[in-house]
Amino acid sequence: MLKDEFLEEAELEMEEAVEAVRRELAQLRTGRATPALVDGLLVDAYGTKTPLKQLANISIPEARLIVIQPWDKTILPDIEKAIQKSELGISPNSDGKIIRLPIPPLTEDRRRDLVKIAKKIGEEGKVRIRMHRRESIESLKKAEKEGTVPEDVSKHLQDEIQSLTDKYTEKIDEIIKEKDHEIMNF
Repeated sequence: MLKDEFLEEAELEMEEAVEAVRRELAQLRTGRATPALVDGLLVDAYGTKTPLKQLANISIPEARLIVIQPWDKTILPDIEKAIQKSELGISPNSDGKIIRLPIPPLTEDRRRDLVKIAKKIGEEGKVRIRMHRRESIESLKKAEKEGTVPEDVSKHLQDEIQSLTDKYTEKIDEIIKEKDHEIMNF
């Protein structure tokens, strides 16, 4: 394995960890309406669990309102059931054609709880990054023992992998800081 391949693979895995943190944080309710709140919702429609976004148009006409317009009106009750069973804590309002999800403002206690959850998600992302660092360094040391990578190149690459780790850990810290600000101030 060439030295560029070691770095590219490590960077790709670390970038994936950062994106996973972004996706998880997008599903945290912050008091602001966002389609990501209902993206992961599975609806029992047509005899199978189907993602909501494949069954309906999801729009945000106001800062605190999600509107769900199913393409097939007969599955409206199924969508309502899925929302009620979910952990969103939002009661759907239906007029027979569309579902409105009003996003209530968050209490101070709930905001603090959400900040803790966001930090936990961030810490899990950092753990994944450190795990990728460890795996990359182990494969480098293995290649060094096999004689495919010289010792000085291995040491240099280990330093670069550590720099990547620091860079992506800082990215997660920035993402968490932004999310904390969004939770506490909206």
